[in-house]
Amino acid sequence: MRIGVPTEIKNHEYRVGLTPPSVRELTAAGHTVLLQSGAGKGIGCSDAEYQAAGAQILPDAKAVFDQAEMIVKVKEPQPTETAMLKKGQLLFTYLHLAPDPEQAEGLIKSGCTAIAYETITDARGALPLLAPMSEVAGRMAIQVGAVALQKANGGRGVLLGGVPGVAPAKVVVIGGGVVGTHAARMAMGLGAEVVVLDRSLPRLRQLDEVFGGRLVTQYANIDNTEAAVLSADLVVGAVLVPGASAPKLIRREQLSRMKPGAVIVDVAIDQGGCFETSHATTHAEPTYEVDGIVHYCVANMPGAVPRTSAFALNNATLPFTLALANKGWKAACAADAHLANGLTVHEGQITFEAVARDLGKPYVDPKTFWS
Repeated sequence: MRIGVPTEIKNHEYRVGLTPPSVRELTAAGHTVLLQSGAGKGIGCSDAEYQAAGAQILPDAKAVFDQAEMIVKVKEPQPTETAMLKKGQLLFTYLHLAPDPEQAEGLIKSGCTAIAYETITDARGALPLLAPMSEVAGRMAIQVGAVALQKANGGRGVLLGGVPGVAPAKVVVIGGGVVGTHAARMAMGLGAEVVVLDRSLPRLRQLDEVFGGRLVTQYANIDNTEAAVLSADLVVGAVLVPGASAPKLIRREQLSRMKPGAVIVDVAIDQGGCFETSHATTHAEPTYEVDGIVHYCVANMPGAVPRTSAFALNNATLPFTLALANKGWKAACAADAHLANGLTVHEGQITFEAVARDLGKPYVDPKTFWS
């Protein structure tokens, strides 16, 4: 198969769909990798390194899209990229379609087949291709939140860990999944007081067993969530409904009752955000204020640490990329129900039920394409 890797063009996105070790694996399996010149620059990998791994270097994105049978990316295609997709072409990347009708219309119009990283599952019901970026984003949430809390950046002027004689900051993490766990781990490492809220009692028990008295776990009912948020210095939104829009957990009217200069980091912004006042920002302008509360809502947080992120992502995506290249998307999905859960768009049809529902589009069962 001819596999194309264009340069990512989303604002301040430096990751790349394939790293040189992944290219070597794919070319060793007999496939052709077509890389846009400079695509690996953001992770510190030159065209020469990719050529040594077996890639062919093409001058621009158009050449990649024109020649490739499968496009492997990191972030959702931007409008200029969607316009280059075509029927019979496979797109393998993060999509986050539910809150993005413009992208959905572009993919539908293109006629391509699109498989989303974020809804591929594993035998435990987890999301293995979302997990590595969730790990990065969870850890980054505390890092960027700590910076946003500085007075010069609009925050309360609070040090997360405090100092002897001065209490540490209170960090509230809503959602105890991968993002929430890694955010809590980082916050505790910096000495903050940490509260994690979740609706899964088994998950709360797991967190309690792992971290013991180092953090407080609470059931995420309305009362507990509101009380925790109103007393917080930093709130991390880490709630995920696979494929669907994130639920709105904090309302506009609650902001005025929060501590002035408190910070909220909405890691769920790719799925529309879990705070009513959230809207996507970029690494160029990452924060804004509403009612005196600093919002950090960057939609591609791991793009700020692209080398770590790209290699971590490739560790998870490579087996699926190889399966798609070796068997073709239809046979690969028929053989692996977990991979099939990533199939989101095919020749103008929405094939993921939650996405179809949120977009108000008809849903087509993907199994009809290979059964």
